[in-house]
Amino acid sequence: MNPTHDPRRDLPSVDALMRHPDVASLVGSLSRDSVTRLARRGLASVRDRAQATISDGALAEPLPRDRLLGEAVTATLAEAAAIANPGPRRVINASGVVLHTNLGRAPLSAHAAAAVAAVSAGYANLEFDLGTGERGARHAHLAGPVLDALEATHPGLDTSGLDALVVNNCAGAILLVLAELARGREVVVSRGHLVEIGGGFRVPDVMRQGGARLVEVGTTNRTRLEDYANAIGPDTAALLAVHPSNFRIIGFGASVAIADLASLGAERGVPVVEDVGSGCLLDTEMFNIGGALREPRPSESLAAGVSVVTFSGDKLLGGPQAGIIVGRRPIIERIRRHPLARALRLGSLGIVALAATLTHYRRGTAATEVPVWLMIGATEADLSFRASSWAASLRASGVACHVAPEVSAIGGGSMPGVSLPTTVVRIPAGAGSRAAALAARLRRGDAAVPPVVGRIADDDLLIDPRTVLPGEDDAVVAAVARASRATSS
Repeated sequence: MNPTHDPRRDLPSVDALMRHPDVASLVGSLSRDSVTRLARRGLASVRDRAQATISDGALAEPLPRDRLLGEAVTATLAEAAAIANPGPRRVINASGVVLHTNLGRAPLSAHAAAAVAAVSAGYANLEFDLGTGERGARHAHLAGPVLDALEATHPGLDTSGLDALVVNNCAGAILLVLAELARGREVVVSRGHLVEIGGGFRVPDVMRQGGARLVEVGTTNRTRLEDYANAIGPDTAALLAVHPSNFRIIGFGASVAIADLASLGAERGVPVVEDVGSGCLLDTEMFNIGGALREPRPSESLAAGVSVVTFSGDKLLGGPQAGIIVGRRPIIERIRRHPLARALRLGSLGIVALAATLTHYRRGTAATEVPVWLMIGATEADLSFRASSWAASLRASGVACHVAPEVSAIGGGSMPGVSLPTTVVRIPAGAGSRAAALAARLRRGDAAVPPVVGRIADDDLLIDPRTVLPGEDDAVVAAVARASRATSS
């Protein structure tokens, strides 16, 4: 070891890096000035790593100059790849988690994706009335379809006195409702409903941002109707119920039925607001999910007399990220006029995607056309067939693997504790590489195959067909075979 040597002295110049064939080949698809800028960034990243080595006091022997040049070339090509693939990339979800929050939750149906593609290619009548030629309102595109979908999936629901408003996410929906109905006033909530979900979202924090004063009643596991009744006073603006989302209380517990809470609110002249979270419009009992608790539906709460219901568009509804607010027309009209409504409004592509997704429910075809419900309703026989086919192809390519029974999760804070039986392709840790290295190689993807996200269990890599969309099977097999060869070489 040479403690006086500074490896930064051996870095190539920008000109030398630009002359390297791999870097020089970028000129054409990118301007020379752009490539020069990327080369400087590549050199800077290698220089920073060298600086970290010096700071740690671990100075190595002088590195070969061709190795340093290679590192700089690799870093420059990575910078170029970031330009070629900006923002989120299309990935294949082979994790078995249907509503994978980190992967964008619900994939859109083919109909919704086509609608987005068609509108995004040009202008759209987002806030323009084609009939009158005058300015229109963006919320008008969704109010009717939301109410129609609720009626179509809940026969007998009377929506004549209801209205709907859609914003950009469900947390924003709750914030907007509270800002209009309860700023500077009290909102009564059960302690069992003061939840935190992924990303640090906490109900008390949202309430504070909305200007409401929190009044807690009951206990974490037991809240009674009289707890709410005793807390209502002259400054009470609303009674709030929140779907527990990603957990269940079992054992010694008690909660108030939403119909009883709605009756209390009507009797005392206090609006009842409920966040049902997942946006489940279908009755989950139709999918025969063993041991599953029924997921609450917004239509049931509205039929029970709840004043305002909020729910997500990108969970079990199966559409884009959105927060949907449905309730009594006078209240929704007030909420729509609040200044925050503009700050939280949904963009044109989200409106198109949600409207197209709601079409499936209005037509009665959601169970067979919305990907989320297709995945949840996939049969064990079909999943076993797909996994077995993949395993046979992989073994023919030299990949050691086998099929095994496992469980999938719905995810996204929906139906917690519910497991869906599945069959996975299991790649043992000793099959040419460690599972973590193989999983990392799959996540990188390449020009031919998009990144594939599996999951690791007991040090093995699991590939679950439940969340792999139709048409992606061949890509999964090709990606796993290629990654296995790369990590074992």
